Amino acid sequence: MTATLQTTEQRYFTEEQYLALEETAEYKSEYLDGEIIPMTVGSTNHNQIAGNLYIALSLALKKQNYRIFIGDVRLWVPKVRLYTYPDVMVILGKPEYHNNRTDMITNPQVIVEVLSKSTKNYDRGDKFKLYKTIPSFREYILIDQTQINVEQYSKTENKKWLYSEYDEEDTALVFNSFELEIPLSDVYEQVNFEQVEQEDSQNEE
Repeated sequence: MTATLQTTEQRYFTEEQYLALEETAEYKSEYLDGEIIPMTVGSTNHNQIAGNLYIALSLALKKQNYRIFIGDVRLWVPKVRLYTYPDVMVILGKPEYHNNRTDMITNPQVIVEVLSKSTKNYDRGDKFKLYKTIPSFREYILIDQTQINVEQYSKTENKKWLYSEYDEEDTALVFNSFELEIPLSDVYEQVNFEQVEQEDSQNEE
């Protein structure tokens, strides 16, 4: 899920205030240590990629001890007081819920973010640092929606992460958290890169 990096009001919100606002808000927001950060609406490419990966993971991990969630399920990261909505999350075993709320989980093993222009640096940098405080977190997948490019960070041991990059359609994304390969052609199925170019040219006019 994409997020703008500016808050609408520079004042402190409690967690309870944020959660109450989210119940009636027209658009989702992140919460980071007292600040509410509005999230931008995802593009059709963004939605298509997240959906493609969710379907591929759901089919491949069917009847195994994994749960896959997309978009609307909120992640709570207690050490940094972050509420956010990753595009896709994979959980090993049973979800651990925050405050017994089934819309907020705390134990993802794999987190997937589809990058946008406004948030790609945040997702690669500060947000990754925040995610690293999650004890169960083992794999981070960043997917570009403007071209074929997937970045993967896999935890090998304490505070050490292995980086891999995929940028050819005839290759496959190889997960390290479980035995699974997903062809990039499946990840990018029905994604329209020409649409991105048209949007860019319109924004420049």
